[in-house]
Amino acid sequence: MSAKRDYTRLFDLTGRKAIVTGGSRGIGRALTEALAAQGADVAIVVRSSIDLAQSLADELNAEGGDSFAIQADVSVPADVERLAAEVAARWGRADILVNNAGIVLPGNAEDYPLEQWRQTLNVNLDGVFLVSQAIGKMMIAQKSGSIINIGSMSGRIVNWPFRHAAYNVSKAAVHMLTKCLATEWAEHNIRVNALAPGYIMTELTEEVLREHPDVVANHWAKGAVMNRIGTVDELAGSVVYLASDAASFTTGEIVTVDGGLTLR
Repeated sequence: MSAKRDYTRLFDLTGRKAIVTGGSRGIGRALTEALAAQGADVAIVVRSSIDLAQSLADELNAEGGDSFAIQADVSVPADVERLAAEVAARWGRADILVNNAGIVLPGNAEDYPLEQWRQTLNVNLDGVFLVSQAIGKMMIAQKSGSIINIGSMSGRIVNWPFRHAAYNVSKAAVHMLTKCLATEWAEHNIRVNALAPGYIMTELTEEVLREHPDVVANHWAKGAVMNRIGTVDELAGSVVYLASDAASFTTGEIVTVDGGLTLR
């Protein structure tokens, strides 16, 4: 009789070193906490909320981890190089990268300022490329790693009624970048996937709910076949899966978690 397989170990991230950009609040915080709960140490990268990031790192370390905060703008090459250097100095390796940092600046296409277009692409696309490139070099050297880019259902559809062509384009580009890196880096045993969330309840969503309750109720919630918007916790499992050995044969995928909104 064959020995029973231990499937629980597939999701075990004990001792692995993770980086989460934009990891101090909203979706990023949930992903940071989820990776840590499975045993990973996390470098929490933020542009401005360094106190919040350090507080989260302290909470995680109180349970025996080795997490820390890094202040860096992912759209600035010098900041990204420093980020990678800090990770290398602290841990000497990086096993998991979650490119979560992003912005959305709504506006009608006909009046949209070029400056805001470039700002959106700088953070949402250039930032993903720069951090992936810097950390990817570390992963290539160690011949292993998992990169998870946070895309969006907005990379697949034009969600409505808010107008943000720059955001949609940036997320569609992230999806394609994911596939390109997955193809190029498979030979180095690096997996690259993306998570494409639908409407998720975060601080930003709560602000929209206060100002435009009809949009949330009649467009966002009813647009999904599950007739609601999601929670940050409902994204955590997908990221843990993609980061773990359970996804060892999964690369170049765009995992959509949207309550079925893009089904129709």
